[in-house]
Amino acid sequence: MTYLWGGMILIGILYGGFTGNFQAVTEAVVSSAEEAVSLCIAMAGITAMWTGIMKIAENAGLVSQLAGKMRPILKFLFPRLNPDSPACHYISLNFLSNLFGISWASTSAGLCAMRELSALEEKRRNEMPPQGKSVQIQDSHTASREMCTFLIINVSSLQLIPVNIIAYRARYGSVDPTAIVGPAILATAVSTAVAVIFCKIMDYRRGVS
Repeated sequence: MTYLWGGMILIGILYGGFTGNFQAVTEAVVSSAEEAVSLCIAMAGITAMWTGIMKIAENAGLVSQLAGKMRPILKFLFPRLNPDSPACHYISLNFLSNLFGISWASTSAGLCAMRELSALEEKRRNEMPPQGKSVQIQDSHTASREMCTFLIINVSSLQLIPVNIIAYRARYGSVDPTAIVGPAILATAVSTAVAVIFCKIMDYRRGVS
């Protein structure tokens, strides 16, 4: 990506210079930089607000209650995980954040979930008899099945209220910023369903019940 974006920028500058539009390129750079800073400030405020709301809900016990409702789903998606484990707690928080469209607020929970899943896989690796390690446990540089499943579900990200997209549309003057809600629910529901089916097929092929 570094080479891709760097190449695109370089090509644009060279093209502007060769076609005599270097002034336009300079003006575009300045205006784009100004717009980027303005957008970052606006989105930072929105992110801070929703992250704070999620933190309040977590401290009030609402997140724990909702996470409890997700136990059957987590058991279905991660049959080898203890529903009361820290990994499941962070996975639930991540899923709930994505469900309400607060993808930025879900980042910290997602990182914590990956950390817990990595620690769990390391514990399994250490407890596994030497003769079974090569077959049942991945090496330290390979993601576990739970990590792969979590990443795929997280990327597919079912959303009921796409807060970030609504904020972007409102920021750029959309007549009806919330018109995206219906199509977003449909698209993310389909993507999540495909992700779940794919994960279960791969678990079945690897002999995980």
